[in-house]
Amino acid sequence: MKHVLWLVAGTTEGRKLATALAAFPDMEIYVSVATAYGAALLPQLPQVKILQQRMDAGAMRKFLQEQKPELVLDATHPYATVVTQTLQQACQQEQVEYQRIVRPQGQYAHCIMVDSFAEAVEVLSQTTGTIFLTTGSKNLPDFTHLPDFSKRVVVRILPMPESLEKALDLGYERSRIICMQGPFSEAVNTAMFAQFETRYVVTKDSGATGGFPEKEAAALKTGAKLVVIARSPEQGSSYQEVLQKLQARYER
Repeated sequence: MKHVLWLVAGTTEGRKLATALAAFPDMEIYVSVATAYGAALLPQLPQVKILQQRMDAGAMRKFLQEQKPELVLDATHPYATVVTQTLQQACQQEQVEYQRIVRPQGQYAHCIMVDSFAEAVEVLSQTTGTIFLTTGSKNLPDFTHLPDFSKRVVVRILPMPESLEKALDLGYERSRIICMQGPFSEAVNTAMFAQFETRYVVTKDSGATGGFPEKEAAALKTGAKLVVIARSPEQGSSYQEVLQKLQARYER
């Protein structure tokens, strides 16, 4: 009997889980990602059916009704709160088992903790020196409210044409835009922060998987201060815990 699972991915954990699930017998795994770039990072395996599309509540419920997965695994990014909430509601309404994969939250010393991007902008507007953004392209508009943002801000974003175009359209300097796929080593972060004489590094609480320790170490080494966007606590299990449950359930 085929086991149909739906994995909503978009993170390192999601990609690792897709590969692990494909090794189990009698698997049919639907893996959802939002972009072509995300799809290209997934394993190309016969058991893995990649869905590249953004789904609203109606589309999620329709998918659940048509494909009838026995389990939905939510491995979306910790900051993709709207997607997680919508997926949880869809699974409740369709009475489908749901499992959330969460990254442990960090306890960080020597950091400026803020609750939102707006608060980060407010704090940074009262400072001087180079700001190094490591939070992706989605929130680039927020930082255009900083005085002299084009001269102060260095942007590190994914190597996607739409991300680069967005940064340029918003007025960020070409010489201060870095397009690279992370996570990055401490050495790479250190070199980048030093190159731009960085005073502040803006980051999310992305945990070890998202490369936070390497950013923290590099910031300490170069004398930069981390500004950390906090995330809301959520219920779920770690990647390792979920993998162990799946192994017990599906491996023979």
